[in-house]
Amino acid sequence: MTGPLSGIYTLKKGVRTRRISSFDRKGSNSDKIEIAAGETADLAVIPGAGIIKHIWFTLNTDDPFIRRNAVLRMYWDGEEHPSVESPLGDFFGQGWGEEYNFASLPLAAAPMKGKALNCYFPMPFGNGARITLENQSENEINSFYYYIDYEEHDVISDEAGRFHAWWNRELTGVHPDEGENEWGVIGPQGNNLTDHHNYLFADIEGKGQFVGLNYFVDNPGPMWYGEGDDMWLIDGESWPGSLHGTGTEDLFNTSWSPNEIFLHPYFGIARIPDKFGWMGRTHCYRFMLEDPIYFEKSLRASIEHGHNNNLTLDLCTVAYWYQTEPHKMFPVLPLKEKRANMPEISVVDIHKWRHEWRKANGFSPVLWGNKK
Repeated sequence: MTGPLSGIYTLKKGVRTRRISSFDRKGSNSDKIEIAAGETADLAVIPGAGIIKHIWFTLNTDDPFIRRNAVLRMYWDGEEHPSVESPLGDFFGQGWGEEYNFASLPLAAAPMKGKALNCYFPMPFGNGARITLENQSENEINSFYYYIDYEEHDVISDEAGRFHAWWNRELTGVHPDEGENEWGVIGPQGNNLTDHHNYLFADIEGKGQFVGLNYFVDNPGPMWYGEGDDMWLIDGESWPGSLHGTGTEDLFNTSWSPNEIFLHPYFGIARIPDKFGWMGRTHCYRFMLEDPIYFEKSLRASIEHGHNNNLTLDLCTVAYWYQTEPHKMFPVLPLKEKRANMPEISVVDIHKWRHEWRKANGFSPVLWGNKK
């Protein structure tokens, strides 16, 4: 049996604990770095072999959207293209550039009010590691504090996969002809016998294992967003594949269209909307630490946006996995303007929808709201 404490008493040979941090080299209390607008800071450049075991960040800036405007990248073994590329907040489990508390086993956004960003994913490397933060904001990051705790090893096993994380975003279009017909409220629903129109959250080449997903959905309507099935095509297999899910909430280990905060070390819902129904922003997460998804050659993982891809949603994800190198290059990260949030639907918008509905029904003096 293994667990976080099962081997803590075992004395290891050839392992040295190290840290790179923002402490003031002059000995004062100014234990921070500054990152100018447009600048990329090398947070850590580590030679040799080792394993990063813990990362902690916090920062201060006049940019309220810095968690989406700052980009985190990680490189292993001298590679040219990053194995990790994500907006800062999304990587640590905070969507939409927001600050809120989030707790899981590998990632956490801790008090004060989610300002302390923590990662416990182990990240092995055999010949050097580099971690950078690019400030794509128009504002300086006035204070950036950090710890990067790692182990030096004489050698890293050939079986050690390299850690990867990829951020993706799509404003999904409505695919079926019947329109946004979730739960069949408009008429009969069509069938989906492919993953071609799904939202893609992993497109991997190489041998490895998939270990987690942060899923950020912004829903412009009040209907339940989560009838979409997850679909996993392993090593080039055809649809429906080895792993086919039954609904979004099922993938995230919940049930029956939940709309409540629930934080488990492996899965949960860290943010819910405060509007009508499921309208607004929801953050779901699932870490497959006991049940990774293994692949020998490739993995294509996706999820429907509503049954048969019948909903317009703003979907962002960060996928986490380990694999052999070299990895498939990520698509070019969208410019910061393209990473901005969609406008929030307001009570005024909903009132205008009602006005158009009343107009379509002849402006009768008494139109309650449930007329078909």
